Amino acid sequence: MIDLSSDTGRPAGAGAVAGEAVAAAESAARSARVSVRQLADLAHLEAVESLYEGIWRPDGKAPPVTTELLRALTKAGSYVGGAFDGGELVGACIGFFSPPAEAALHSHIAGVAAGMRGRNVGYALKLHQRAWALRHQVAEISWTFDPLVRRNAYFNLGKLAAAPTEYLPNFYGPMNDGINGSDDTDRLLVTWRLAAPEAVLACAGQRPAPRTAGAVTGLGVSPEHRPVLGTLEGPAVLVAVPGDIEKLRATDPALAAVWRSALRDVLGGLLADGARITGFDRAGRYIVERKNTP
Repeated sequence: MIDLSSDTGRPAGAGAVAGEAVAAAESAARSARVSVRQLADLAHLEAVESLYEGIWRPDGKAPPVTTELLRALTKAGSYVGGAFDGGELVGACIGFFSPPAEAALHSHIAGVAAGMRGRNVGYALKLHQRAWALRHQVAEISWTFDPLVRRNAYFNLGKLAAAPTEYLPNFYGPMNDGINGSDDTDRLLVTWRLAAPEAVLACAGQRPAPRTAGAVTGLGVSPEHRPVLGTLEGPAVLVAVPGDIEKLRATDPALAAVWRSALRDVLGGLLADGARITGFDRAGRYIVERKNTP
């Protein structure tokens, strides 16, 4: 069950795409066995702060977002959505409007309780956010994620069909929380064009598998789980990430730092040269298409 009611005063969009988005969001919520709705009252916003604090474990620092900030965002008409398992908040997603004017939304942070993994709660949240955005005449949503986190890369590129646009080295500076550790906070910026055919297919669960035939390996993984540099001389390049970077940060932070440097050089370098990421496969590799390749 989803609730897309709003008191922001912004005009609600209409048409086939907005209707499709609502239907897809409802289907995703049913499949995840959660209810998803906008949050605005103080008790729910306090619950979001507490949920995020439990996920990120900020080690004595302030949580990723505070109740006061959430209160201001909702008053200004921005998006705060929550997923509930019965009466318990188990996931939340936050976005605010970004240029141009109110035609785009930046989705700043999303998180799901660890015990809910495997139920596609995050997918239900993002589809609710998409439906809300389309009803408010927003054409695209952007956000950042750590390109070393395999499950997030597959989720954003494979399940949602968001398009990577920029590699951002050490974007947030040191965070020193339970997820990022002391690693540099490199991020990949993605843009989700909400009415694009690939997004419509993805939200209907029909995202095609990425094509890797003929691609060369630019960054691989050794039997010891170390990055292995390959070749960039091909029209399409596969760039691998480790199986579980968060575990690696805890057990071998030096190797995690080696992976950060390798991915920054290879994936960041390809994007800086004008290449385009076209997908992420189940083997844990970005598919990158190069321009002007002989």
